[in-house]
Amino acid sequence: MIIDLRRFIEEEEHYWEELASVLDRQDADPLRRLTLSEVKRLLYLYRRTSAGLAKVAGFSAETDIRRYLESLVARAYAQVHEVRGDAHRFRPLRWFFEVFPATFRNHGYAFLLSLAITLFGCAVGAIVLSVDKEAKRVIMPFSHLQTDPAQRVAHEEKDGAARDRMEGVKTTFSAYLMTHNTRVSLFTFALGLTWGVGTAIFLFSNGIMLGAVALDYVTAGQTTFLLGWLLPHGVVEIPAILVAGQAGFVLAGAIIGRGARVSTKARLRKAAPDVITLVAGLIVMLVWAGLVEAFFSQYHEPVLPYGVKIGFGVLELSALVLFFGLSGRQKEADRGKGE
Repeated sequence: MIIDLRRFIEEEEHYWEELASVLDRQDADPLRRLTLSEVKRLLYLYRRTSAGLAKVAGFSAETDIRRYLESLVARAYAQVHEVRGDAHRFRPLRWFFEVFPATFRNHGYAFLLSLAITLFGCAVGAIVLSVDKEAKRVIMPFSHLQTDPAQRVAHEEKDGAARDRMEGVKTTFSAYLMTHNTRVSLFTFALGLTWGVGTAIFLFSNGIMLGAVALDYVTAGQTTFLLGWLLPHGVVEIPAILVAGQAGFVLAGAIIGRGARVSTKARLRKAAPDVITLVAGLIVMLVWAGLVEAFFSQYHEPVLPYGVKIGFGVLELSALVLFFGLSGRQKEADRGKGE
């Protein structure tokens, strides 16, 4: 029984405010998992507030306090007894803008390894081609890359000016690029099962081709064409391949274990969500790259100025860097404060 209502409210009010703060934090981030101590504290605040509501209910003059406590207790009840089925429902936008970049950052070391191996391959490819021009036939598997760069540029610019060189095939070509690049990426990732050796070899060989192509066009005086041709789709497609390598190395790390005492099965189970996230994310990137390559990259001057294409590629690269570096960080910070 309450003797002094004012004093009771003053003593209990900060518990109510704390409960409201906890509930607001959970409403803002429904997927946040409470620690054991936080769960115990929530239950304590819920029970104490419920007891306070029972005591205040007898005072007809304090309707505002009673309604506030009823609302608070109802919210706490829903939080305590919630099944959380809706909270774990897949939300594509949240996954792409928060989960995917956060997972990428959590395994940054694997991405840097993927990047380093590819760059090493680029250097080797450029050196090999500068020493032996005939190596071009072996290094570059595509026929349009084996021709003289100046001749190819002249032909494509002339052909593109006369007609729409992609007329009637843009959709088909885009679909082909998406499926082909996805297969290549999944293969790169799957080679992580070879303790990462296969993934490293594939990234290295892909780097050799990139380095050779770059040197071939630069030495032929076609740097502007190279940038206008590759940047619009390459600044997304190449990082997607690197993310595939990243996922492969994460998989390899789970298999190797590095002295971990848990079983391989347990390590793979733990790594699976992150690996799936990386693979799904790179597929989204490749869909975008396929659309850009078919509908944009294949058009050259005089149809599309190289400056426009290069500028578009630079904007894409900047957006990608900001996406992987900053997207979802505020949620991570809020989650960290809550813990």
